[in-house]
Amino acid sequence: MILSLADGNIAYVDRGDKNAIPVIFLHGFPFNYTMWELQLEAVSRHYRAIAYDVRGHGDSTVGDGQFTIEQHVDDLIALLDHLKIEKVNIVGLSMGGYITLRALERNPERFTSAALCDTRSEADSNEGKVGRAVAMREVKKNGSIQFADGFVKKIFAEQTFERNKDAVERIRSIIAHTSPLSIAGTLMALAARTDTTQSLGAIKVPVLILVGKQDALTPPSAAQALQERIPGSELHIVPEAGHMSNLENPEFFNEKLLYFLKRVTTNK
Repeated sequence: MILSLADGNIAYVDRGDKNAIPVIFLHGFPFNYTMWELQLEAVSRHYRAIAYDVRGHGDSTVGDGQFTIEQHVDDLIALLDHLKIEKVNIVGLSMGGYITLRALERNPERFTSAALCDTRSEADSNEGKVGRAVAMREVKKNGSIQFADGFVKKIFAEQTFERNKDAVERIRSIIAHTSPLSIAGTLMALAARTDTTQSLGAIKVPVLILVGKQDALTPPSAAQALQERIPGSELHIVPEAGHMSNLENPEFFNEKLLYFLKRVTTNK
């Protein structure tokens, strides 16, 4: 399905009972909504499960390749308005978590609960910004396929390359088919994102935090920092998983997510 906006289109899927409690999934960089297929299948049995391609990814508009996290939040709220969803349970991984945290800060009235997966609240350090600038230059020069080959080495736990080759290849293919313009533009957006750390204490909705035990990009220490600052939040370390915890250990991930959703939506 397509949401047509004044400056582009957002592609999305909407599964399960349309009258059920809604849950929306935000993917990481530089993937698309299909990274959530195992969660959509499980969640849509009990809830209305929605996922979409963040602008510049999948079948959503690339446009001029100039993106911001603020724009991504605008798109999220526009999609909720389009679907006539007043309040939603939100699940965001990595970049999806950055968008979620800013949305919770900016539009807290639109959310019932949040699951923050393999993400952090801090903005990039100077070293991180320089690293993204280097990656921008390289993807423009060498293309998305070479970028994909390097990126998958950073996001999966070592054992995943042997135990779950299909997941690695699926993500590698998604990245390889993402426009270099989009990858570069999103890297710029990530480098320019605001720091949401100071607002964590103001989050009023229930929060679940999940992180792969071997996540090298947003390690368990970053998840623990979130848990310490968000009142009443709960943290689970996903065993045998790196940055793509939902794909690397979907059984554990889905169990914790479904239990959380059941608990926070009971009697809603």
